[in-house]
Amino acid sequence: MSDHGTVARHDRVTVPSPGCLAAIMVPIVTVLIVAAVLMAMLYRQERANDQNEAEALNRTAALARSYARDVAAAPDGFPGREVVRGIAERHDGRLTSYARSEGRLATTVRFFGEFEDTTMFGTSYSRAYRCYSIVFRKDAAGDPQSKTSRLEKCDAD
Repeated sequence: MSDHGTVARHDRVTVPSPGCLAAIMVPIVTVLIVAAVLMAMLYRQERANDQNEAEALNRTAALARSYARDVAAAPDGFPGREVVRGIAERHDGRLTSYARSEGRLATTVRFFGEFEDTTMFGTSYSRAYRCYSIVFRKDAAGDPQSKTSRLEKCDAD
C-alpha cells in the first residue's frame, strides 16, 4: 500500500530465460547455415559446369583442326561431298555446307562436344556445339592449305 491508502502499481520488466532464447535462435541459425552451405554448393556446381562447357567448346576447336588436316590430306585434290561428310562425322561434326570450285573448297561444319552438367539432383550429359568455316585452297605448289574460322551464329539443328 502507498501513503494514500491505495495499492501501488509496479511495472515489472521480464527478461526471457537463456533456454527460451536458445530455443528461438537455434532454428534460425541452423536455417542460415544450411542456406549458406546450399548457396556455396550451387556456386561451385555452376562454376564446374561452366568449366566443363568451356572444355567441351575447346575440344570442338581441336576437332575442327583435325578435320581440316584430314580433308587436306585426302588424295587427288579436294574430296567430294560424301567423303567430306564422312570425315566430319568421324570428328563429331555435321557438314552443313559444301561449295567446291576450281582450286577451292569451302565447308561449314558444326562440331559437338559433350560435357557433364551436374545439379543437386544428379548428373546429365549436355552437348555444346560450335560452327566453323573451313576454306581449302591450293598453294603455288598445288598443296591444299586450310583456313579455319569460327562462326558467331550457328544453327542448333
